[in-house]
Amino acid sequence: MKNHSFVYSTDSSISHNDEKNNIQFPKAKDQHIRIHLDRKGGGKIVSVIKGIMMEPQELKQLAKELKSKCGVGGTVKDGRVLIQGNHREKIQQILIQKGFNVKLSGG
Repeated sequence: MKNHSFVYSTDSSISHNDEKNNIQFPKAKDQHIRIHLDRKGGGKIVSVIKGIMMEPQELKQLAKELKSKCGVGGTVKDGRVLIQGNHREKIQQILIQKGFNVKLSGG
């Protein structure tokens, strides 16, 4: 059985059609991506990519491609891509080739 949620509003500018899949994300060239390093439990270094705005499935596919090209593991968590190890420069070049504005941040 499917759960349905209802929202009541008197705002006439709100569309009542189910348009949840009609979100418009900015083009790659209009996005500003940041890559920084973080230490996770056990002192392991992780490259964290923030600011990529795209469909969750596309983001997972991008993470898969980055993991493959870097030869390491990783994941997507809270809209961020986490890649094991310090691969900031390599990730930066891959994303630049895809048309993103990418900057390294932190140390």
